Order: sequence, then structure tokens, then C-alpha cells
Amino acid sequence: MRLLYFFVFICYIGCSSSSDDMPDPINEEIVTEQEMEDEDTMNSSSEDSSLYFPPIGSDTWETVSLETLEWNPQAADELITFLAENNTKACIILKDGRIVIESYFDDADATTNLPWFSAGKTLTALTLGIAEEQGFLDRNDSSSLYLGEGWTSMNPSQEEAITLWNQLTMTSGGDYTMLNWNCTDPECLSYLNDPGEFWFYHNAFYTLIQPAIENAVPFSFNDFFTQEIKTPIGMNGIWVPSGFNSIYVSNARSMARFGLLSLNRGVWEQTRLINEDYFAAMTTTSQGVNPAYGYLWWLNGKESYRTPASTELFSGPLIPNAPSDLIAGLGANDQKMYVVPSKGLVIIRMGDDTGDTLLGPSSFDNIFWEKINAVID
Repeated sequence: MRLLYFFVFICYIGCSSSSDDMPDPINEEIVTEQEMEDEDTMNSSSEDSSLYFPPIGSDTWETVSLETLEWNPQAADELITFLAENNTKACIILKDGRIVIESYFDDADATTNLPWFSAGKTLTALTLGIAEEQGFLDRNDSSSLYLGEGWTSMNPSQEEAITLWNQLTMTSGGDYTMLNWNCTDPECLSYLNDPGEFWFYHNAFYTLIQPAIENAVPFSFNDFFTQEIKTPIGMNGIWVPSGFNSIYVSNARSMARFGLLSLNRGVWEQTRLINEDYFAAMTTTSQGVNPAYGYLWWLNGKESYRTPASTELFSGPLIPNAPSDLIAGLGANDQKMYVVPSKGLVIIRMGDDTGDTLLGPSSFDNIFWEKINAVID
């Protein structure tokens, strides 16, 4: 893992391009106070004038104390100890956008770039929505329109039936009995189920969303993402190739910025980055076979859920100890981005493996939330 961090650091220094070279964002819609009032479906966090956004291009970030919030300082100390004992590199807890807890461990600090792993799928989902809003693609289109014929080894009608929506929802129907779920070569992508009929965390179909977007927009996926998300909210970071995949790497505050954007349902201060309808579709149950999955987002509070690497349907909520309205980006080695609208919370955990080798949701989630509840309740 230390080798990965070193590789990422070198890539970040050597490969990242200046935002000054980017075109001006073309999807920034200024939301007036009246428009905000007219958004009947907008949740309370986006209507709350007390929600704080850290300035762009600055390390300034307002804080709020445990005492002011009447949170439990002793439980907070115990939470920090728990995180330190479980290979954590960084943890940030925001309340209404302000930092309550920001802790780093081992050799990490606020400048350390860490991998999001599959928590970064949430970035791809939002990027596709922005590309759709600008008219470059439609999520209901056949993926073949953007990936070309023969991107799988399926017959033409089977391949044509797969849509970008299927890729977003993990319902592409590819053969998950293949040994390598990451392989995006056509010979690795064969038919097993009709699209939409079964849910399986087949990573290769997700990975191909980024080239599909790239083939639809006027410039590269990375440049489009930078222009439409990264620069407008002040993130740092870079997409790093890793085998067949592309993994986002950034400091913890950048993940917190994206979590704050998501808490406010795609609006940064008064600038809307994505329309409300797409954001709602992205963060609610997207299909009928895994209630706990949206468009590459994990959803709590549902009656059942499926997990990566399994075909089993489990009863009950994804994270029993967490609020039912929690939405999350979850990645390997327990990368966590929790967003809880009802409590105005964004919680970030980045670091190494906690002992549970699952790709996204893990037993660590529920234990972590037991510790969090002791602090905030």
C-alpha cells in the first residue's frame, strides 16, 4: 500500500495539469433565491442558509466545536483511538459543512493524496449526469453508441440491449462467473442475463462508463470532469490508471468537498452543477433487484441489499447503526464517504484495510457508526 501511495504521489506531481489550461465551465447555472424556494423536491440541507462552503483555492475551512454542538468529547477521543487502531490515514466529520473533527494518522496529513477506490464511482456517476444534461449523451442509450460495435463478445442483439443506465446500476447482465471482473477486453464480457434482470457488482461494465463519456463529450473524460466538478468545488486530485481501472486519488478534504456538494444535492453555494431530477435518480433505488443501490451510490435504510462478490440478497438495511437516509460512496480497504441529509453530516474515512477485504460495504461500517453515534447522540 505504501508503494501505491508513492506511485500516486509521483503521478499526481508529474501528470496533473493546471486548471488554468481548462476551458471555462459551461454547466454553471446560478440558482436564485426564488428558484431555490421553488425546488419543492430539494431537501432541507440545500435550503439551509447556515450550510457552509469552504472557499475555492484556499486552505480556510470554518470549524465548529464539539461543545457548541453538545457532542460527547470523551466518545470523540474513543472514536479517534478506534480509527488509529484500524489503519486509518484520514478522518473528517463535517456538520453543516463546518469541520468538527479532522484527524490524520501514521504518515498522512492534510496534503496526503489517498485512493478513493470504488468510492470514486460516485464521481463518474455525477459526471455522466452532467454530460447528459448538456446533451452529449442519454443514459437510456445503448452503450454501443459510445463504445462501438464489438465492445463485448456477446451477439449483436445482446450487446445492443445494454445501456448506460445498466452500467450505472450494475445490471448489465454480463457473465460474472469469469475469473476477472475487472477485465474490459471483449473476450471477458460475455452474456449471462438479460440487462436489468439481475444485479452484480461487475466492475468491468462500470469501468467502461468513463470511455463512453469520453467518446461523447468534446474532450477527454478527465478534462470534462475537471471542468465540471473538480474546479467548481475546489477539489484536488487525479485519475490514476490501475490495471483495467482508473482510480481517483486526492486528499481527504477533497473527498469532503464532494460529500458537501452531495449533501446539498448537487449545488455548491448558489451554483447548481447537476439538475435535481438526475441527482434524485442517482441517490435513490435505481432498479428492482438491489434496493440499496442507486447510480453507483450505496443507499441505507432499505428492506434488503446485495453486496459485491455475492449473488445473495440480504434482509435489512445496509448499515443498521447508521441513519436510514444515509447515502455513501464506499471503496476497497474501507474508503468511506457518508452523507446524511437529516443530520447535516458528511463523514470521510480514508486509509488501509481494516481487516475486511470486501470491495465496498463491510462490517467496519456498522462498527464505525456505533462509534459515531456515541459522539453525536
